[in-house]
Amino acid sequence: MAQYGPRLVVPIDLKKKPWEQKHPLHNRWHPAIPAVEEVRGGEVFRVEMVDFSGGGITKDYSAEDIKYADPSILLSLESPAISMAPPTPRLVVPIDIKKKPCEQKLPLHNRWHPQIPPVAEVKDGEIFRVEMVDWTGGVIKDDNSALDVHYLSGPIRVLDEDGVPAKPGDLLAVEICNLGPLPGDEWGYTATYDRENGGGFLTDHFPCATKAIWYFEGIYAYSPHIPGVRFPGLTHPGIVGTAPSMELLNIWNERERQVEENGLQTLKLCEVLHSRPLANLPSTKGCHLGKIQKGTPEWERIATEAARTIPGRENGGNCDIKNLSRGSKIYLPVFVEGANLSTGDMHFSQGDGEVSFCGAIEMSGFLELKCEIIRGGMKEYLTPMGPTPLHVNPIFEIGPVEPRFSEWLVFEGISVDESGRQHYLDASVAYKRAVLNAIDYLSKFGYSKEQMYLLLSCCPCEGRISGIVDSPNAVATLAIPTAIFDQDIRPKTKLPVGPRLLRKPDVLRCTYDGNLPITKNAAATM
Repeated sequence: MAQYGPRLVVPIDLKKKPWEQKHPLHNRWHPAIPAVEEVRGGEVFRVEMVDFSGGGITKDYSAEDIKYADPSILLSLESPAISMAPPTPRLVVPIDIKKKPCEQKLPLHNRWHPQIPPVAEVKDGEIFRVEMVDWTGGVIKDDNSALDVHYLSGPIRVLDEDGVPAKPGDLLAVEICNLGPLPGDEWGYTATYDRENGGGFLTDHFPCATKAIWYFEGIYAYSPHIPGVRFPGLTHPGIVGTAPSMELLNIWNERERQVEENGLQTLKLCEVLHSRPLANLPSTKGCHLGKIQKGTPEWERIATEAARTIPGRENGGNCDIKNLSRGSKIYLPVFVEGANLSTGDMHFSQGDGEVSFCGAIEMSGFLELKCEIIRGGMKEYLTPMGPTPLHVNPIFEIGPVEPRFSEWLVFEGISVDESGRQHYLDASVAYKRAVLNAIDYLSKFGYSKEQMYLLLSCCPCEGRISGIVDSPNAVATLAIPTAIFDQDIRPKTKLPVGPRLLRKPDVLRCTYDGNLPITKNAAATM
């Protein structure tokens, strides 16, 4: 098994004094102080450390320790035994990355249903830790195959400080305090599915399965399959949601069944966007229901009712909001007692739209969360946009932590499809055009179009609906930070002459063995 993440070279045991550590610490500079470890040039390594006082200044609500501390020595003092500081986040859902989803200590689930039982309880104001597998449950590997769906940690029952559970009609404020990859599993992947297996946003242009592996160096990601690119990730969970009520679940299943059964005949957009099926209806195939035992009558009944986790809905779910990182808050409607919060689908980085479908840098990871129950908050803050009070949507508060980019190259798209046909204010068609324009342009700099398709799905690019009122064209834009490339990608007066530098190797790919037509850009060959 490959070694992921930095190598620990200086470990620290917080229960020991500085001179009792495995590698004793020092508080002087001198050329004769011997080295405790060796590292190689280019190696990513981890150094742990005590605070500057060596543990002498404590979490106790007293200033006596600092009063007698000698700032010229900075050695450990005796620590009081009692502390009033907040405790370390409690681990409520652990993950063993060597085990399958169904083998975890607390079995995972990949459906939404009000009767999937909670696996843990947390209290209002408590900071707790949830670990999770990558969204496929470890099916996609760090290997050279591209043949390789949402597994969620939870549900978690939320109580107030008096032990009273969240109630339907409440609002659950979920704050993301911390997050990251699971230690020892610091890698991720971006991929497209074969067109016969669902495809992606541009599956009529890119029908074969592809994959790129990414490795992490602190906040940065790089891929051997898309060389010459390195960028900081804005890590976030793709899925955070509460359980639906039975009434809401029935609403979901009915409307999505209508789309799946009648959409090809009634929706003109299906002639331009080719991801299939149009909706993923309840199915027992691949179904995991947490603690509910497979093969029982209860499992069979719930599996035929439970909603798939693929789209975002009124409960939050798979919203894939790339800015939902540290310091963010999600205000989720509560539909069942206890809220039954679930989360998963951790992303190291993602572009707006996640256009390749399996399109973020997917990874295993952890979240440290804090919940607050706002009693009666649904009625107070969420306005229904539909026929029932259940037709609401969450509110998201973006945190203060984001990568800083100052220069962007922006590509525009309008609602005219590849055949030249006009569509009326269709933002999906406009965004497809913007992404295609960006892919074609970037491929002039030594990349394959498949490399750029995956990159635009996972790098921190910004998608916008720039115009939605000027008939007949919607205008969408895709802004790409130029600093992520190791070359200048701006247009220049002097055109390059001669053979272009080809960036090798390419993404991992399989053959497309289907017979569906591939969309071509007719003007590109003129």
